[in-house]
Amino acid sequence: MTKIRVASFNVALDRRHPGQLANEIAGPGSRQLRHLAAIIRQIRPDILLLNEFDHDGEGNEPGHLHRFCRDYLAAGADGIDYPHACLVPTNTGLLAPLSLHGGGEPALPGDGLGFGAFHGQYGFALLSRYPLCQEQARSFRRFLWRDMPGARLPRDASGPYYAPAALAVLPLSSKNHLDMPVELPGGRRLHLLASHPVPPIDEGPERRNSCRNHDELRLWHDYICPGRGDYLVDDAGGRGGLANGADFVILGDLNADPRDGSGFREAIRHLLASPALNREVALGRLRPGSEGALALRPPVKRRGPPRYWTHSQGLRLDYVLPGAGLKALASGVCWLAPEQDPQGWFWDRRGRPDRTASSDHRLVWVDIAV
Repeated sequence: MTKIRVASFNVALDRRHPGQLANEIAGPGSRQLRHLAAIIRQIRPDILLLNEFDHDGEGNEPGHLHRFCRDYLAAGADGIDYPHACLVPTNTGLLAPLSLHGGGEPALPGDGLGFGAFHGQYGFALLSRYPLCQEQARSFRRFLWRDMPGARLPRDASGPYYAPAALAVLPLSSKNHLDMPVELPGGRRLHLLASHPVPPIDEGPERRNSCRNHDELRLWHDYICPGRGDYLVDDAGGRGGLANGADFVILGDLNADPRDGSGFREAIRHLLASPALNREVALGRLRPGSEGALALRPPVKRRGPPRYWTHSQGLRLDYVLPGAGLKALASGVCWLAPEQDPQGWFWDRRGRPDRTASSDHRLVWVDIAV
């Protein structure tokens, strides 16, 4: 038996301008970069998704990702090597050919195919100790929202929020939905189903971001259930969902809590309850948790169990969800209590969450047997 640790971490490395993150990594760095690297080195995942890692938008300029791996993650006596790394093409900051909201010339960020001030803002990356099968990867970045049967397209008092011309160019994925196979020891393949759905905030009565988040989650639910994803067409023209019996892990900042926060909670609830998932990790005794979250005092009252929060606002937003065919061994959320955090990775001196120290999200990991 081989134990593989799979993790997801929204590292909050979004910056205001294109190239700013690359310059920061190449230059003297920052406290945030050092703390993020220290957290990753402590947990030591074999496979890691980094959400909110700015890049060029198409993933063609990975130099700063490789430099982050070399100068921060592999540095020091406790360094960890990731020989396989890639940036994932994204819709964020990719300007639509027309105004999505009607009238005038299109402009960023509001008329991006995914919200962003520049192409590649809020992008994501994959790191792995095992080979990434990039030639066999499937991307659903260009799949149109309108093409999902029964799509929850937003409406306001006057009718459909998006005009037909907007729906003809608007993809479902706010960033990307990527199926990346990984070659594990012994020749077994694990499909990484990586995404970062839009947060259900900054919207009007039409609930456009809540609707999109709902359907971005539904895409994965349909993809992993035999027969339900037959309508899906990937960016290379391939049809259908995941092959029956394939091993997979859904991972990412899904921006959805099953009990609290904004948005329509039925999509994340349906996904977590899917028989296609490992129930112990999704909802049972191996649900990732931490002691640090118990010290949090969120700004509003929450109904969800604090132990399973992954965000500094008191929400479970970040997930690593293995398929039902995989045996889970252990799991966790890297979040130390204030008295256990002398390095200041998570808390300020007053015992309040400090986003600038690392991130407002926490690294989530699951060990699986393969």
